[in-house]
Amino acid sequence: MKVVALIPARYAASRFPGKLLQLLGNKTVIRYTYDATVATELFDQVIVVTDSDEIEKEIINAGGSCKRSEREYESGSDRIAEIAASLSVDLILNVQGDTPFIKKEPLARLIDAFGDPTVQVASLMQKITDPKLIHEPHIVKVVTDLNNDALYFSRSVIPFHRDLTISTPTFEHIGVYAFRKKALLDFTTWPVSHLEATEKLEQLRYLEHGIKIRMVETDYSSVAIDTPEDLERAKVLLANI
Repeated sequence: MKVVALIPARYAASRFPGKLLQLLGNKTVIRYTYDATVATELFDQVIVVTDSDEIEKEIINAGGSCKRSEREYESGSDRIAEIAASLSVDLILNVQGDTPFIKKEPLARLIDAFGDPTVQVASLMQKITDPKLIHEPHIVKVVTDLNNDALYFSRSVIPFHRDLTISTPTFEHIGVYAFRKKALLDFTTWPVSHLEATEKLEQLRYLEHGIKIRMVETDYSSVAIDTPEDLERAKVLLANI
């Protein structure tokens, strides 16, 4: 089975423009993510997909592989699908460019989920241990069914703890996806869905079209850098590694 990692790396981000070129230690965020993904040794290829001259230069100068997307897209999945369409590949992992601490074990488990032939899309989640983060809208929450397929993703708190005597964990969605190639290409043929547009969460497009997303729980320390505050959290995490 041929497996490729594609890293969407858009320069303009609404909450933190240019975040991927911010320094984290002695490397940029996108360089950390690229190097960490390559270091897993799980992939036949690792390619950064970007719309930015600066990001392309950063990756090429580091000896990495980078391809330019031809136009603007609604989501990272739309962006990487342009490149995936020309690749001879079975599985595509979408590793978000702002996840510099990605590790081998959760990615390997994500790939293993496709041992179930019914799985078309899979992603990662982790328990939220800091109560302050539960109410942050940039921390995306997910709830699942008994088979660990996603029921819903939201920027709101889900589930709502109406009965405080019941201990139910809250899970954060980690924006790393794996797709069978057809599932990813099908995604690009559908218009932006109503819930996707409302929450600004691309994964809801799959759910609205009846495609299940298998969630794989992980417990590694992850920081997705969406805001300047996240970058400071990442710096603290890096200092303690």
